[in-house]
Amino acid sequence: MNYYLRRTARIPLTVLAVITLTFGLIRLLPGGPFTQLRIQLIRQGVPVEQVNARIEALQNIRPDAPLWQQYLDYLAGVVTLDLGESISLGQPVMDVIARALPWTVFLVVTSTVLMFVIGVLIGAVQAYWEGSRFDKTFSGASIFLMAVPSFIFAVVFLFFLAYQWSLFPTGFASARGVESGFTFEYFASVVHHATLPILAFTIGGIGSTALNMRGNSIQVLGEEYVEVARLRGLSDGRIATRYVAQNAILPMYTGLLLLIGFRLGGTVVLEEIFSYPGLGYYLISALEANDYPLMMGCFLVITVTLVVAVYIADLTYGFIDPRISAGDADGY
Repeated sequence: MNYYLRRTARIPLTVLAVITLTFGLIRLLPGGPFTQLRIQLIRQGVPVEQVNARIEALQNIRPDAPLWQQYLDYLAGVVTLDLGESISLGQPVMDVIARALPWTVFLVVTSTVLMFVIGVLIGAVQAYWEGSRFDKTFSGASIFLMAVPSFIFAVVFLFFLAYQWSLFPTGFASARGVESGFTFEYFASVVHHATLPILAFTIGGIGSTALNMRGNSIQVLGEEYVEVARLRGLSDGRIATRYVAQNAILPMYTGLLLLIGFRLGGTVVLEEIFSYPGLGYYLISALEANDYPLMMGCFLVITVTLVVAVYIADLTYGFIDPRISAGDADGY
């Protein structure tokens, strides 16, 4: 129980560290976080003497206050889920994030699940047929897939499948003429537009998953209980699924949750390539427009998600694999 309490107590401290890092990094950028907003407000006709008050109303931070006071104002805004207003979009940052986050989650979760399932199946077959032509071929293919970034596949797919052959749309989350709602037409449009981003993100991770599964399965195949199962006359199918695959997948559980967190940040370039309206797309747009409030909000959500993924993986691994206990984990 003490193990779980300690892990839980670290979460707010880690999130506070992320918030502090975000606050500090943004203020190290050229021009500072309020320069662009000051220029925009002056162009809109706001008197110079009222600019700071207007910024405080929009961002909940006093730009003329000491740095420590700005930090406390920013903390208060994060706690109340009020991250200010986007400079470029003129909308509350939380509204933009709430609109973009479901698309990124859909992209990340779908591609990660597909990547994991396909990679596990390929890796298990490779281990079972270790040294065969199939094993050698897919080992080489896996190494190639690991070496090529997902955005390279994205560019290739976009050029050939979208621009050249017009099989898929070139961007956006759904067709502009289709109204959002729980209709088959809208669902089909969403799937059609998400196919290329999901395909590019899935292929990019299959190689590492397959090689990890292959290595784990080969190690499990050498365990004594597998030999005992063979001596008992159990079928190859039962040994492969009940003994080998089940135990080989367990060490990959933590990596899967961590991967979801890391891939959430990895969508930045991919969403920009496909103009897919997720967190990564708005983060790039914020960088181009010097929209510091939106930039800080997107970065904060991505990093906090990773922290939560690590926390969930840390707490649940003992339940998934009974061989690992909280007491054992304390020894690391």
